[in-house]
Amino acid sequence: MGTTDAPDGKLGMADQPVSVRACPLAASLEVLGEKWSLLAIREMTYGVHRFGQIAGYTGASKDILADRLRKLEAAGIVERRQYSEHPPRYEYHLTEAGRDLQPTLLGLFRWGNKWAVAEPSLRVRHSCGHDLAVTQACSHCDAPVTRQTITFEAIEHTD
Repeated sequence: MGTTDAPDGKLGMADQPVSVRACPLAASLEVLGEKWSLLAIREMTYGVHRFGQIAGYTGASKDILADRLRKLEAAGIVERRQYSEHPPRYEYHLTEAGRDLQPTLLGLFRWGNKWAVAEPSLRVRHSCGHDLAVTQACSHCDAPVTRQTITFEAIEHTD
């Protein structure tokens, strides 16, 4: 068995025949993989829900932001809630699927503070008062998650 083979004898991901992979990361990026979409989600996470404020805090042009919000709504990540009838105006709120992105955003905040900026511009604090340090652990054995402790296995579908 090669070093990339799974323990059950299946081929490891690096040893599979080369072809475009079905992948949850690729599918996620189809929906989220654009700067203005993630920045709009960031603002809703901060509690900013009105279009003009989201545009102002992100720097997105109004036409681009409107397009991204429509796509996020169609994907079930954002929902519109009307707050004014005359003229009709809406707030944008995260759905369950949108709120489920919080660990991803926290990971991007951490990575950005460490690797993408000269000096951090954002601190994330827990309600206990301390800076948040998110760790990844297996929910079954509580061991740390590292590249060495995980394997990726393709799921074969028989349609």
